[in-house]
Amino acid sequence: MSGQGATGAVKPGWSDLYLKEDWWAIWLALGIIAAALIFFFGGSTIKPIAVKPPVWENVASLQAHFADAWPWYIAQFLMWLAIFTVSIRIMGLKVSEYVPGFAILFLVSTLIFVVSSWRTMKDYNMEAPLVALLLGLIVGNAFRLPRWLDTSFRTEYYIKTGIILLGATLPLTIIAQAGPLAFLQASIVSLTTFFTIFLIGSRVLKLDRRFAATMGAGGSVCGVSASIAVGGAVKAEKDHLAISISLVTIWAIVMIFVLPILCKAMKLDLGVAGAWIGTSEFADAAGFAAAQALGDTTDKAIRAYTLMKVIGRDIWIGLWSFALAIISVVYWERKAGDAARVSPAEIWWRFPKFVLGFFAASIIITVVSLGYTQAEFNDHLRPELMEPIKTLRSWTFVFTFLCIGFTTRFRELAKFGWKPLAAFSAGVAVNAPLGYVLSTIVFSKYWKGIAG
Repeated sequence: MSGQGATGAVKPGWSDLYLKEDWWAIWLALGIIAAALIFFFGGSTIKPIAVKPPVWENVASLQAHFADAWPWYIAQFLMWLAIFTVSIRIMGLKVSEYVPGFAILFLVSTLIFVVSSWRTMKDYNMEAPLVALLLGLIVGNAFRLPRWLDTSFRTEYYIKTGIILLGATLPLTIIAQAGPLAFLQASIVSLTTFFTIFLIGSRVLKLDRRFAATMGAGGSVCGVSASIAVGGAVKAEKDHLAISISLVTIWAIVMIFVLPILCKAMKLDLGVAGAWIGTSEFADAAGFAAAQALGDTTDKAIRAYTLMKVIGRDIWIGLWSFALAIISVVYWERKAGDAARVSPAEIWWRFPKFVLGFFAASIIITVVSLGYTQAEFNDHLRPELMEPIKTLRSWTFVFTFLCIGFTTRFRELAKFGWKPLAAFSAGVAVNAPLGYVLSTIVFSKYWKGIAG
């Protein structure tokens, strides 16, 4: 395929394999996993380069850590920089802007890990992604950052890479156990939330149907990614797409703080809490931060969240894009001959490819783990292979939330008027209670049974 879409983006084709962040996230994450496996089977580990500050209570212990590990921080920085810079260059972005911007991003991320590893911060469940978001919001709204830094603020790229790395810590057996259930619950939520936002927006508030559909997808599936995919499928206006993404950002940030507080107040099981967050959050990155804010040391909440959000809801990006592309052409645009342009192949082009990377990572680790007993898995495979991957995943999440904070401007978000906000908020009013009922009552025994 070639040519320009309504939003000015190049239509999808096989060049996506090396020009799109979705695919680069797959190549990057699977490359890290492959390197980890090579070291592991060679009798070593990538643990030294997958470094981050340990929990500390006094400055002396922190100084001792950095005195010993500083060369590995530099090595990790060079690793990320080399891989990201190559992909950034191939995708056509300015390397001269990306390199200094990423250097700043890595340095600030290191400081965030230091702060969040302080015992007092741990006691208050102030995890690194949440600290990154707060710092980013303060800096991004208090100061005018140079425009050239935008090249290094690759929010979607970092979070997709992190999600795929997460697959390496989530064995396929757990996905097989709860995946179908997650998709069923996600389908209920996705359909209900989408039609709430769409019908209130288009019928009650008389907004453009393409605008209402874009907001509906953003609120019911996967925030920014869904808004972009569906906005392109229905040929939404650029302003409408920007407003939809802004609304997703607002509510995602709100839910990062609200959902963990409610889960803790109601003393929900971690699996149930993760599932509710997965049903009610509006962006993958925000959901991870909310799940981590529960103070879960077993990853049970994150696993339930991932099954619900990444496996369940995110798959609807392709389904909504394909269906709405047909509806837009056949019914909304009513242009002769346009219906012939919609083919089943569209569902492939619209499908979030990083989900495939997530499954690939999970399959690889599952196959590797089959040769180990449970004791060997816990004593050898998990600490030497999976834990370093998990640490690198944590770095990508901090990169993500710094970018979200740095690029979120509260003054700009206040310019879009009350009607879009009302339509989207109506979806939130349906989404959150419905997700609670499904997670804590209807399917609670399944989520409680998720392994930590």
